[in-house]
Amino acid sequence: MVNDQTSEAGRARLTPLIPTVIGLTSDDPLLDVLLAVRAATAALPIAAEERQHSLAVGVRVALEVLADRDDELAAELRELAEAALRAAPAADTWAIRFIEEVGPGRPGMTVRQCWALVTGAVDGISRACVGDPDDRLVALLTAAVSDTARFVDADRGRTGDRCAHVAEPATSMLDA
Repeated sequence: MVNDQTSEAGRARLTPLIPTVIGLTSDDPLLDVLLAVRAATAALPIAAEERQHSLAVGVRVALEVLADRDDELAAELRELAEAALRAAPAADTWAIRFIEEVGPGRPGMTVRQCWALVTGAVDGISRACVGDPDDRLVALLTAAVSDTARFVDADRGRTGDRCAHVAEPATSMLDA
């Protein structure tokens, strides 16, 4: 998605990331939530107001998913999420009211919900009235790759499998 929304100059800056994602996979659905939070928090403060509403709802739902996680990456992304919500207080207020009105829904987040959040975030950044959307998109993808590597390394450490991330094609959103 970042590749598709980036200019030619920005796209050239993505090339060095290619070797870093080869074989970087996880079947853990929590990775999708973490990547969705990373994307949504990058977009929320700068996206158009109508897009901020859905991003804020997604961030609020993701915070519930991450609430019980005590690992470093989840804590870092919770802090990013809270900062992004503070940077868009009207959207956060709207999201809180919306969630109260419709109810909390099913616990957790589906891959489809995470995908929608990432898609909205990338599109929101690319269309934002900022002077540097390519810089922001490249930074987002770089951070997402780093988050994925940290997650996979931690997962590999938990399972003791030295090759857990080198397998079949990824099933997470990072593939897209």
